[in-house]
Amino acid sequence: MGIEYVNFGTAGVKVSPMALGLGFRGQFDRNQGERVIHTALDSGINLIDCANVYGWMDDRRNIGSSEQVLGKALKGRRDDVVITSKVFSPIGSGPNDQGPSRYHVLREIERSLTRLDTDHVDVYIFHGVDDMSLFEEQFRAMETLVQQGKTRYVGVSNFQAWQVMQALDVQKRINAQPLIAVQNPYSLMNRTQEDELFPMVRETGVGIMAYSPLGVGLLSGTYKADEVPDESTLWGSKRKGTIGKYMQGRAGKVIAAIDEVAGDLGVSMPQVAMAWVMSHPEVTVAISGADTVDQMKDVAGALDLKLPAEAITKLDEVSYGMRAVLDGNPSDVADDIE
Repeated sequence: MGIEYVNFGTAGVKVSPMALGLGFRGQFDRNQGERVIHTALDSGINLIDCANVYGWMDDRRNIGSSEQVLGKALKGRRDDVVITSKVFSPIGSGPNDQGPSRYHVLREIERSLTRLDTDHVDVYIFHGVDDMSLFEEQFRAMETLVQQGKTRYVGVSNFQAWQVMQALDVQKRINAQPLIAVQNPYSLMNRTQEDELFPMVRETGVGIMAYSPLGVGLLSGTYKADEVPDESTLWGSKRKGTIGKYMQGRAGKVIAAIDEVAGDLGVSMPQVAMAWVMSHPEVTVAISGADTVDQMKDVAGALDLKLPAEAITKLDEVSYGMRAVLDGNPSDVADDIE
């Protein structure tokens, strides 16, 4: 079965419904990182998501190294790939080393382009929001980059629905190209976006880029309720000692249900969790956080998986109302996860 490419939110550019994200939480070898990228491209994925802060081992000295690896991996293939990158998060300790100011945005695009070894990113995304009084400045800065040809489209990340609407209003007022997509977490462990973002998307056509569709690895099948995570894994190293909170109560039932559905269908847990996210028409793209070639090959199988209606219903019911906060402080657990 071939991939059905879709419009990227409100834009005309076509992308695969699955992207590869280069956060690389568990991959510490740059050569292997390139292989993961090549594996994604060879599977038909044409969208790679990056950020100026992504780098190996969370080492500040290596900030931006994911962009460097991507630039190297795309030699000879750049024109066939849609690249997103992000700006906003701290990249240093200086007063202008973070945020949405025109100063920071115009400086950081140049650094990203150098690392990526390209003359443009296809979608440039604000990685967060703090001071909405800067909306006019920051979206005018983005429009400057569009006019200069350094980005084709604009997006936002970690915005609430009402903030997206505010941004669209500002862009309309200043005659700037409207944002095409919002990148927020969405998975069977965290269905918060259904409350307000989904209705907003149905009204505006803005696309959702769903990150952490496997619940930061908890839905990958790697972790078992009665086993101590291996130290080579994220939850056995950086988040050591915290996984027990997520394996109890409703969260554990969600994981068990995914396992059951996967067994019934003869597929893997990551494929089920990813296919469930992609089954929602509000979601334009689900971002895989695969760290290895084997993980990438496995999760790419979700591109050919159409979940039966009864499987979707089962997963919907067991995960209804889940709001596990997995991308912030590891000790932060939503009240209803127990």
